[in-house]
Order: sequence, then structure tokens, then C-alpha cells
Amino acid sequence: MTPLVIVDGANVVGSVPDGWWRDRAGAAARLRDALSPVLAAGLPGLAAPVEVILVVEGRARDVPPVPGGVRVERAPGSGDDRIIDLVRTEPAGRRVVVVTADRGLRDRATALGAEIRGPSAVPRGTRAERGGSERGGGRGRKEEGWVVEEEGPVRGPGGE
Repeated sequence: MTPLVIVDGANVVGSVPDGWWRDRAGAAARLRDALSPVLAAGLPGLAAPVEVILVVEGRARDVPPVPGGVRVERAPGSGDDRIIDLVRTEPAGRRVVVVTADRGLRDRATALGAEIRGPSAVPRGTRAERGGSERGGGRGRKEEGWVVEEEGPVRGPGGE
């Protein structure tokens, strides 16, 4: 059975501060396109071919699908809830990998048997990867006073 890779689009796009917030649909389209090689190449420790689903939410839902490429799932509400629905409906025995750094989503997905990879496990289609500049720098981003690491622990204000 072909393994399934489900990508948390908002989380992966948000893992690199490259100006994605100015054009969420454009950032999602860059990610969709960057994920295309994964279909035939797989991921480290996950042999090809694989099916890839990119879950988008909010203004990123405007990203168009590409026939024969990465499947785009437009979450009607929470992207995390849509990802869990996708994991839950997969048949027993199918290898499912969720790509996210969201700790709550990681817990929910692993409880259903999914494997987890961080955002750096997939090509992200950032402006820096295309030769542009990255604004902000660093490996994490601030969310409501917290620094959310690309992979690894979540640090509170002041780095604790």
C-alpha cells in the first residue's frame, strides 16, 4: 500500500519567516510545488512512491490544485481537525506520516497511529530556497509571546 504524507500547510509555511503572511495563497502554492518531487522521491526513511496531501486553511485555501500532483485539501475550518479526519479515515496498515511542528496535532495524530516529521523533512518552497531573501531569520517564529521551534521544544517568553 502506498504510504501517505499529510502536510500541515499553515505550520510548514509558517516555519520560515519569509514574508508568507503577505500572500498566504502564494506561499501555499510554492509549498505545493516544492512538495511535488516527494511523490516520486519519498522522504528519508519513507520509500517512494508516496501520496502527498497538503492541507490548507484560511486565505491559503485559494491555492489551486495541480492535476496529477500533490492533492490539496481545503479545510472548511481548522486545518488540524481536517488532518485528523484524514488520518482517521485511512485503512489499517497504511503508513501515514503527518508533517507538522504543532505539538497538539502531533499528539492527536500519533494517538491514531500516524508517524510525525518536522517541517524540515520536506522541501518548503521558501523565497530563500528560490534565491530570494528571508526576512526575520532564526529557526523559530513568535506566536502570542512564545517561540515555536521549527523542530523541537517550544520555548516560552524569555526562552524558558
